[in-house]
Amino acid sequence: MVNVHKGVLVECDPAMKQFLLYLDETMALGRKFILKDLDDTHVFILAEVVQTLQERVGDLMDQNSFPITQK
Repeated sequence: MVNVHKGVLVECDPAMKQFLLYLDETMALGRKFILKDLDDTHVFILAEVVQTLQERVGDLMDQNSFPITQK
């Protein structure tokens, strides 16, 4: 039997990949979304979670950034 999934190839740095693996392992998006862990910088994910995942990554980036103020 053949199983077919529509997916998206994601290329990212190793730190972001660890974040994606964490989200997948904890089922933070409601289900597992990583179809295949390919190498240090590539994962194959379900196509239907791309928008939600982009929002989560955007939230992470907002938490880790701050405005530069002049004294």
